[in-house]
Amino acid sequence: MPPTELEQLRPVPAFRRDRVAHAWVLMRGIGDAGDAIWSVALAWTAVQTTTPALAGLIVAAGSIPRAVALLFGGVLADRLDARRIMLLFNIARTAVLITVAVWCVMTTPTMAVLLGAALLFGLCDAFYDPASGTISRQLVRRADLAAYTGAMQTAGRLGGMFGAATGGVLIAQAGLAGSAAVNAVTFAVLVGFIAIWLRPRFALPRAAREPVLRGITAGFVHLREAPTTRALVIALGTLNVAIAPVLGVGVALRASADGWGAEGVGFFGAATGIGAAIGAAIVIRWRPRREAFAGFLSFSLQGAAIVGVGLGPYWLVVIAGIVIGFGAGFGSVLLGATFAGVTEPSFLGRMGSIIRLGDDSLRPLTTVAFGALATVTALWVPFVSTAGRSRS
Repeated sequence: MPPTELEQLRPVPAFRRDRVAHAWVLMRGIGDAGDAIWSVALAWTAVQTTTPALAGLIVAAGSIPRAVALLFGGVLADRLDARRIMLLFNIARTAVLITVAVWCVMTTPTMAVLLGAALLFGLCDAFYDPASGTISRQLVRRADLAAYTGAMQTAGRLGGMFGAATGGVLIAQAGLAGSAAVNAVTFAVLVGFIAIWLRPRFALPRAAREPVLRGITAGFVHLREAPTTRALVIALGTLNVAIAPVLGVGVALRASADGWGAEGVGFFGAATGIGAAIGAAIVIRWRPRREAFAGFLSFSLQGAAIVGVGLGPYWLVVIAGIVIGFGAGFGSVLLGATFAGVTEPSFLGRMGSIIRLGDDSLRPLTTVAFGALATVTALWVPFVSTAGRSRS
């Protein structure tokens, strides 16, 4: 059954001439840069403030409320005005950051402050992310979804790379207060743009008002009854199952064993980022006729690249990183655009929350399993095993 056709509320230019959509893409880059600055500042301050174990708890704390509340956020995104939800929780994020900045100016940051900020951010993410995931269908034409998604991912990756590089300098020069203040400014800019300029061009049908738990159940029932959407949700929710452990711990283990040093890990991360940006940017200019097939095909290339990371010399590892990044950037854009185009609009928020929940749940598990396997076997074994899972 094809998705419901959307009612057009106002004129919609082609994406290449759509100044509002271009500005929203820029906002994505600014927001991700601010988030990266905050992530670096939070991790560094946690390490300097408390023990390694508690620092790890602080950095990971945001995933707990996000996992608990994501499905509720998806229901609200399908039921209420998604733009207002985005506005509300960006204001909440700004308030949290201003509070942290003021606190750190007045006194030394404590574990309680860091943990509280991380938990509140995770809770805001749980409601903001599903709502923001529906904006693509409200802003651009269906034919432009691939180009729009490619531009958004490119801006996000470049913003994250720039923010991470800036974050280290900023935390050293201005401390947590300065880093929180800069990120608060980025969220304030987003609030202003959403409030003044971001207006839906298409009306999404709204889900029925019913108990939240019943709305969550309805989302899973829809997933069972819509095979195309189900395949895309499973694919998008498991994209990082193979890649996360390689990026998270695999490269560091190889760098330590082969004497590449921390610089080697950094260069590999830059290579994957460049590859992902190239892959996403290509989709902006060229749209394959069979988008989903091309997306799945690009991910199939990652299996051989993962083996290269585990077995090859460093020059091959860097090339493999570019291939892995390219597959992620190119494939996720195409699958994401297909998902937004074929999913029933009144279920977009709930389907997006299921994708995010699957990704949040599986990445830590596969990373732990990778490390455990590397501990009891030869280092190349978990790479080959992970490559096999990526092809399947």
